[in-house]
Amino acid sequence: MQSLPGAATREAAHWHAVQRAGGLDQAQQARFMDWLLASPVHLREYLAVSRVAGELGEVLRDMELDLDALLAGGSPSAEPDNVVTLPQRNGSAQARPARGAAPRRRWPRLAAAMLVVACAGAVLWTAMPRTTHYVAGHGATRRFTLPDHTVVHLNASSALSARVGWFSREVRLERGQASFEVASDRRPFAVQVDGMEVRDIGTTFDVSVLPGHTRVDVIEGRVRVIDHAGHGRMLADLGMGQRARIGSGDRVVSVTQEDVDTMTAWWQRRVVFRDTPLREVIAQFNRLNTTQLQVDDARAGALRLTGNLQGDDLASLRAFLKDQPTLQLRQATDAVHIASRTAAPTVTRR
Repeated sequence: MQSLPGAATREAAHWHAVQRAGGLDQAQQARFMDWLLASPVHLREYLAVSRVAGELGEVLRDMELDLDALLAGGSPSAEPDNVVTLPQRNGSAQARPARGAAPRRRWPRLAAAMLVVACAGAVLWTAMPRTTHYVAGHGATRRFTLPDHTVVHLNASSALSARVGWFSREVRLERGQASFEVASDRRPFAVQVDGMEVRDIGTTFDVSVLPGHTRVDVIEGRVRVIDHAGHGRMLADLGMGQRARIGSGDRVVSVTQEDVDTMTAWWQRRVVFRDTPLREVIAQFNRLNTTQLQVDDARAGALRLTGNLQGDDLASLRAFLKDQPTLQLRQATDAVHIASRTAAPTVTRR
């Protein structure tokens, strides 16, 4: 006796039927992924349905049958011309059904089975991970939500790509700065940046690509930074409020304790800096403004400053820089130039 399908098989068929009925919305997709990852049995049954669908399709393509004629044929009582009706034996309670009737009754059931499994490929295609690219233009920050419900804050002049799959969640920060409020999930969450992997351990964190190094801030929870895209040595193990600066070439790591509020100030378009090199401060302002600032010498760029300014308030920034005794500002047609007072002046030929 053939056993009935198990619960996992019936649930897999249910998800196929829902997909066939009109596709999965975002909430249904999340529930489907939770079900799929809850047990290896679920994934096995789901893939088995897909395999059966493919095999069934191959068999049907090889059968020389007119399915429309079979399904829409005459009534069961109709008899072909080459059949001779024999007299019934005495005592027979009822006539035995013709052999051709059973297959005819099975066709609607076969068609229904085909309908259920035919959508397996469509469901698999929907659930397969796809890479999505996100860009924030000059002067414009973005806030969006990934398919796993992780909230991303993308700073101006920044770009990243995200790939959310069955077993992992991966982001590649291509340039600029982004913060991640990571949604709770069984799948690991990791950010690839400058040949390193920032691996989330239930947290909110920020990653910024800067000249000569990468900066990682932990706003909540914990992250680990691992070299060689997650396959090398661990460069840093950071907790809440810690900031790591990691050299792009030498992988020298410097860890400091910072105020968490300063790490997220840029979400409100504020630039908060504490003992920060001028070149990094200027880079943050240049992301948000059409008028650009340029540091003309290394000594000026290395000057460490502390302040809290609105990101689009260049007038306040210029006043702040003019108050620095070692700096001088010069307005030019292309940018506002900042240099050390002791640096050799640049001769401009007209």
